[in-house]
Amino acid sequence: MAEPVKTVRPSLEERRARGKAARRETPLSSHTGWKPAADQPDPVAVLLEQDATREPDLVPVRHGRMMVSPFTFYRGAARIMAGDLKDTPRAALTAQLCGDAHLSNFGIYASPERTLLFDLNDFDETLPGPFEYDVKRMAASFTIAARNNGFSSADARDVTLASVSAYRTAIAEFAEMSTMDIWYARRSEDELLAATKSAESAQASKAKRKVAKKSEKRAEVAATKARTRDSLQALSKLAKTVDGEHRIVSQPPIVIPLREIDASKYGISPDELEHYVRAEFRAYRATLTSDRRHLLERFQIIDVARKVVGVGSVGMRAFIVLLQGRDQQDPLFLQVKEATASVLEDHLPKSRHRQPGSRVVHGQRMMQAASDIYLGSTKGVQAGRYFYWRQLRDMKGSAPIESKIPFGMAFYAGQCGWTLARAHARSGDPVAIAAYLGKNDKFDQSVTDFSVRYADHNEGDYEAFTKAVRSGRIEAVEGV
Repeated sequence: MAEPVKTVRPSLEERRARGKAARRETPLSSHTGWKPAADQPDPVAVLLEQDATREPDLVPVRHGRMMVSPFTFYRGAARIMAGDLKDTPRAALTAQLCGDAHLSNFGIYASPERTLLFDLNDFDETLPGPFEYDVKRMAASFTIAARNNGFSSADARDVTLASVSAYRTAIAEFAEMSTMDIWYARRSEDELLAATKSAESAQASKAKRKVAKKSEKRAEVAATKARTRDSLQALSKLAKTVDGEHRIVSQPPIVIPLREIDASKYGISPDELEHYVRAEFRAYRATLTSDRRHLLERFQIIDVARKVVGVGSVGMRAFIVLLQGRDQQDPLFLQVKEATASVLEDHLPKSRHRQPGSRVVHGQRMMQAASDIYLGSTKGVQAGRYFYWRQLRDMKGSAPIESKIPFGMAFYAGQCGWTLARAHARSGDPVAIAAYLGKNDKFDQSVTDFSVRYADHNEGDYEAFTKAVRSGRIEAVEGV
C-alpha cells in the first residue's frame, strides 16, 4: 500500500518571513501617491457595457440611484474601481475578497442560532485576490461618505484612518490566535453594544460622552428594529390577502408579480416564467444539506415577483418567492438573485467555480461568521443565467450612513475594519499579512492617502456620469 502523501506546511517563522519579504518587495509607502492610469477607460462606457446584460426597463432606475451623490455613484461603480485597482501595488498575499467591501455592505443579521451578528453581507463580486483590494475599497468608501456628510477634511481623514488601523490591529490579533479561534470569531450584538459603551467611556469631555451616548442609543434602536425584520414583517409590507390567499402586491417598477410581467421582456409568458421558477426551486432545494432540505419541504410556494434591490445590483434579475408553512401566519420569503462573473475577474484569475452562483455561495460561507441556512445556488433555465438563493429578511439591518456624525462614523469604521480582517483571516494567512503590515501606522497612512486621492477621482467620474445623463447619452429615473 502506498504511503499517504504528507502536506508540508510552512512554519510560523516561514509565514512571518514571507510577510516581511513582501514588505521589502512592495513597501508600505508604495500605496501612497496613487494616480489614475493615463489610459483609463471612460467610466460611463464601463457602466454602459454592464447595462447591456441588465433588464432594460431597470437600467434608468440604476442610473437614477447612482445620481444621488458621489457616494451612491461609488456604490454602483465596483467595476470601475476594479479597473483602477488592477495596477496598484500588491504584496502577493491572497485572501477571499468580498470584492465590493464598501461601508454599506456591512450590517447586522441573525445567525442560525438567532443571535444578531455584525458582518459583511454582500458577496456578488467575491473572488480570491490581493487583500489590499478590499481594504482600499472599504477605506475609500469612508472618505467618500464622510465628504458626503459634510465632514471636515481632518474628520474625513480620521474616519478613514480608523477603518484601516482597525484592520491592521485586528489582523495582528488574529495572527496570534489558533486556527479554530479565528474561525469562531464573530462580532455579536452584545459585543457591538459593549464596544459602543467602551467608546463612550473613553471620551475625555462631557460633550463628547454625550455624543457617544447618542450613538450608543442609535445602535440599540437599530438592533431592536432588526429583530422585527423577518418574513412575517415582510408579508405585511409586500403582500395582501386575495380570495383567502396571500398575494404579493404590485409596486412597479420595484415589485412586479410574475402574473403581471410583460412576456416580451423575457420572451416567455408569465405562466411559463412561474413554471421555470418552480423548477428552479426544486433544483435549488436539492443543493441544500438534507436537514435544511427537509425543513424547506415543509413550505409551499404561494407567489413570486420580480423585486429591485440595491444600487449596483439594479437591473440584474432578482425575484422574491413567498412560501407558506403550517398556515398563513407562517410565511417565508426567499430572495433569488442573479449572479454573473465578478468584476474582479476582468483583472484577476477566473473563478474556479463553473457557475457564478456557486462562486457567491462559496465566498459568503468562507467570509461570514455564520451564513443563512437557506443559502444555495442554481443554474437558470435560460442559457448563461445563474442565481443564488437566500432569505429575503432574516433580522437584517444596516447603519444609516447619511445621518452619522464623525464620532459615530469613526466607531463604525473600526467595526468594519475588524470585521474585514476577520473575514480575510479565515481564508488568507493572517500571520503573513500581519508581518507585512507591521506594527506602526505606515500602512494606515498610505491607504488613507490612497483613499483621499481616490475620492477625488470618484468625484470626477461622478461628474462625467451626471453630465452624460444631462446630455441624454444615458437615461436616468430619479427617486425610485
